[in-house]
Amino acid sequence: MYILTCAAAIAAAAGCRTESETGKMLEASEAAIVRWAGTSANIELAMSGKTDDGRDTFSVEASDGTLSITGSSPSAICYAFNLYLREACNSMVTCSGEHLALPAEWPDYRKSGESPYRLRYFLNVCTFGYTAPYWDWDRWSEEIDWMAMHGVNMPLASVASEAIAKRVWIKLGLTSEEADSFFTGPAHLPWHRMGNINSFDGPLNDEWHEAQIQLQHKILDRMRSLGMEPVAPAFAGFIPPAFLEKHPEIKANRLEWGGFPEEYNVCVLAPDSPYFEKIGKMFIEEWEKEFGKARYWLSDSFNEMKLPVDENDDKAKHDLLRQYGKAIWSSIEAGDPDAVWVTQGWTFGYQHDFWDKESLQALLSEVPDDRLIIVDLGNDYPKWVWHTEQTWKVHEGFYGKQWIFSYVPNFGGKTLPTGDLAMYASASAEALASEYGATLAGFGSAPEGVDNNDVVYELLADMGWTRDSIDLDSWLGSYCKSRYGSCSETMAEAWKIFRETVYSSLYSYPRYTWQTVVPDKRRKSAHDMDDRFGKAVKMFLECSEECGDSPLYRDDAIEFTAFWLGELADRHYEKALAALENGEKGTAGKELGKTVSILGKADRLLASHSDRDLGDWVAYARGCSGDKAVQDRYEANAKRLITTWGGWQEDYAARYWTGLVSDYYLPRLELWFDTGDQALLDKWEEKWIQTPYNCTPEPFADPIEAAKRLLSETE
Repeated sequence: MYILTCAAAIAAAAGCRTESETGKMLEASEAAIVRWAGTSANIELAMSGKTDDGRDTFSVEASDGTLSITGSSPSAICYAFNLYLREACNSMVTCSGEHLALPAEWPDYRKSGESPYRLRYFLNVCTFGYTAPYWDWDRWSEEIDWMAMHGVNMPLASVASEAIAKRVWIKLGLTSEEADSFFTGPAHLPWHRMGNINSFDGPLNDEWHEAQIQLQHKILDRMRSLGMEPVAPAFAGFIPPAFLEKHPEIKANRLEWGGFPEEYNVCVLAPDSPYFEKIGKMFIEEWEKEFGKARYWLSDSFNEMKLPVDENDDKAKHDLLRQYGKAIWSSIEAGDPDAVWVTQGWTFGYQHDFWDKESLQALLSEVPDDRLIIVDLGNDYPKWVWHTEQTWKVHEGFYGKQWIFSYVPNFGGKTLPTGDLAMYASASAEALASEYGATLAGFGSAPEGVDNNDVVYELLADMGWTRDSIDLDSWLGSYCKSRYGSCSETMAEAWKIFRETVYSSLYSYPRYTWQTVVPDKRRKSAHDMDDRFGKAVKMFLECSEECGDSPLYRDDAIEFTAFWLGELADRHYEKALAALENGEKGTAGKELGKTVSILGKADRLLASHSDRDLGDWVAYARGCSGDKAVQDRYEANAKRLITTWGGWQEDYAARYWTGLVSDYYLPRLELWFDTGDQALLDKWEEKWIQTPYNCTPEPFADPIEAAKRLLSETE
């Protein structure tokens, strides 16, 4: 029998919460547990207090068939329950599948813990494009439950930003059409919010805004019920062209990004403009009028862009940065005197030549230390991409400001496996133990794509609850048992090789050459699927008898096999390209034929995976309107993002999905080999984007046996 423990004594222990508030939190925790595991039988929940410095704690004890969980917040309770599922029940639930093997009686178990961080951050501005632009409430509900079960208490919440912005622009004199024309298509909105582009693939309409408002209410209600503090969007200074036309006296600077023509460039207000504070105040007031009080406000004015100032004039550069920092902070504080400004630290590392110590200090100098949090977004990138020290080290813990140690383990929602597990299991412990640990307020994960590389996100969630490094050998053994139900010597050896190959590195562009038609010389594709990886895939498939009942094993077996088939196809494709360049058309045709044959089989194999289907991506987009013309436009926008993108971002998202391979990648390759005409290829790509998708790939009746057969046939 489920017992909801919410007595007055427990409420008092929880830290100044009323009995009613405690009861609601426990009810929300119970509801999440039921949605996650399908049961709350013989579970007792209780609320405890946080540590003196505001950090979460939990304890779990199971005895005599009763599971008792005490936590200082719903996310602490939910994390503790999920930990128990994994460690005591060898079970795992994800948003795309589960291995749930609950026993008739809860096994005995005891564990307690605390997070070394007040804040556990999740999501990326770009997640709202590469993953969730068209999600409905059911999918958001699953994701928020995932956050709770992984201990998240500070999620990004930027849905319906444009609906709020439109209200502000109309109050400032724009027409509805002028405001909507400022916005991009839904899948590109993250880059509109960061000031990279406007109008591209837009506009939006009232149907979209109204639906997003309703969706955001549900998202925020669920997040808040689970004790999370969402990060809301604030004004960053970007203004519509129509507003400039109405106010020619306004000083503004045009910024460039991503190879887009000028018509899509965004203008940012000069920091001394009186409109900066006025508009910023209106944004926050309008948001809180609709959605209620927020504490954390995200504002990024120069993401991957440089200031319009002579870089050789250090004084002018620093003066302008100081003014912008003050303007942004003042505009947020004007709307909410209790606000905390949150800003992404990505650009400080990405553009490390521009953001030297003096420049960043200038930007931060006018903001109180306790009113700004810097999300040090990509601590994996200095080692693997930028070849610098980690940004928090370069900038001395951000000069006394609060900061969050975070990673960006996925860019663009790319499907291929990548990630430095050894780094993920240790680097944050170093930061905590450093001289800058005192201002380290949080730990986070900021993936652009969340439906991939589950092992990375499970590991990072656990890192949010420890001061120490995690022993990967032990952790991976537990991961396999909970995910597959077993971890034999063969499985352990397979994962050892995965760890030594694809999960020992991180690349910005884990793609195959066949996904870019010709090698991308500007953004080099890379992955670590060598012959050892192929050996590990075969070993993984050998475990089908012991693990075959796990849907998660089934999905991983399908995907690992498809990855290796994709690599084998790529080897033939590179031979085809070389032969074509040497004028050996016969050889080129044969090698291309082998490429197409292998990828056709991989496409069919992926049709049996629960979550690797272009049709699902399209269905979400079309589900956002009842108007067929609008459905077609949303579908085109969704497909554009994962293919040609816009500007010079082509082939950035690089999904490896059933339907996308057979309907897009393969015909594109064949057209290129037939014509070699880039203009013709561009026209074909745009026609594909604009033509409604209508493919139904046929899955194999027994995908595991098919995977084994395909590998034996291919090699």
